[in-house]
Amino acid sequence: KNQNQPGVITKQATMVQGVEIKDGFIQNVNPATGALITPLVPVSTPDQVAEAITLANRTQQTTWSALPLPKRIELLREGVANIEEIREELIATITKEMGKVTAESTDEVDAAIGLKGKWLDMVQEANEDERLGDGTSESVIVRDPLGVVVVISPWNFPAGEIPLLALPALAAGNAVIVKPSEVTPLTGALLTNAIAKALPVGTLQLLQGDGVVGEQLVSSPDVHMVAMTGSSATGKKIMEKCAMNLKRIVLELGGKDPMIVFADADLDKAANEAVLFSLSNAGQVCCAVERIYVEESVKPQFEQKVVEIAKSWKIGNPNDKGVNMGPMVTEMQREKVREQVAKAKECGAKVLYKSDAPEKGNFQAITVLSELKQDMLIQTDETFGPVVALATFDGSEEEAVRLANDTEYGLASYVYTGDLEKGGRVARRIRSGQVGINCYSIIKAQPKCPWIGHKQSGFGSHSGMDGFRSFSVPKSLVFTTNAP
Repeated sequence: KNQNQPGVITKQATMVQGVEIKDGFIQNVNPATGALITPLVPVSTPDQVAEAITLANRTQQTTWSALPLPKRIELLREGVANIEEIREELIATITKEMGKVTAESTDEVDAAIGLKGKWLDMVQEANEDERLGDGTSESVIVRDPLGVVVVISPWNFPAGEIPLLALPALAAGNAVIVKPSEVTPLTGALLTNAIAKALPVGTLQLLQGDGVVGEQLVSSPDVHMVAMTGSSATGKKIMEKCAMNLKRIVLELGGKDPMIVFADADLDKAANEAVLFSLSNAGQVCCAVERIYVEESVKPQFEQKVVEIAKSWKIGNPNDKGVNMGPMVTEMQREKVREQVAKAKECGAKVLYKSDAPEKGNFQAITVLSELKQDMLIQTDETFGPVVALATFDGSEEEAVRLANDTEYGLASYVYTGDLEKGGRVARRIRSGQVGINCYSIIKAQPKCPWIGHKQSGFGSHSGMDGFRSFSVPKSLVFTTNAP
């Protein structure tokens, strides 16, 4: 079917993020201006979804998995290198579709391009045969591909997340079908098609649409694994569907990440990073700092530092130089943040600072809140917006751990203290996939560290040696003599 023609869906519908489908096309709106982005992207039809799954299985079984691992890695390097050719277009498209400031879009695209080097070396290492022997017999652990892997990617890092999931899946010998978020369809298409150009036809495919398309993919008995980054609610639905066929899954889900600031911390550094990692990407980051617990004895000076730093942030057109924060991705997402802030104020929270924000577009004022209590909605539910949320604790390690763990989530956490031994003790007791001691963990973590959520922040892992192996299944070849 000509991809410039509309799909079969003709009824107007509202999707998860408030994005409309009209006459079979995604109504892709610039969040900074409200203007419709063209060309419109057609929703993949049920027939197109079925055809893509059939082609993926055929290619995976007859062509892609038959290639040696080093050859697959070589082709993937070429695919990632193709992203460089569309670098400027991709940066501009991210900013246009989801409102990320140009500097952040640039960092995201350059990080994706950077995967072609040592990162792909690690992916290859993770998939190589492992020989085990004791002199009397030898075993070889090999890794078999699963078949067809569906990657459902998010809107908040629309170019960054696709390769982190798709490349290891492809390296393992699987065929991959990518369904980008309906909020950022053009970004997903640019990135996926650039990589696919280097691969055999059918190895890496693109489908577009909302949860209807996603459900058809996830429910298909001819799809063998689903890797998804998104909300915990969607993750649970995917897990339920995959249970029917015991499909493998990797789910990176929501977070309510705490930051503990002890009195002996470098308060200037802690305050700067509290603001930076609460507000980056307008707070729309799965591992954003969403709860800050400051030791009571340093509360006044820490709050003053935070407010001063927050005041230096400039909100505006994400394409303009000097702008630190653009709009939120959709009006629906913005209204959720406003509701949380309003309810917190009703329950006694104090507004230390609220910035100005442009009236046109989905802009949300930067807000610094204090006097927050554990039972407030803004302390329990994921905010995903530009709020610096301040509370206090009594300074004890016990209280710090209790408050950090008082959540259904467990993606990342942060501990700031001048005593590294204390920081290590607290970090070991916090139930989250990563804990940064005096740092933002996802930036400073070594490349071999997995990205994983505890509790309701995820299932399985991606990245790191463990995560790279999530897209294959081990098989032991056992010889009574030395293996050939």
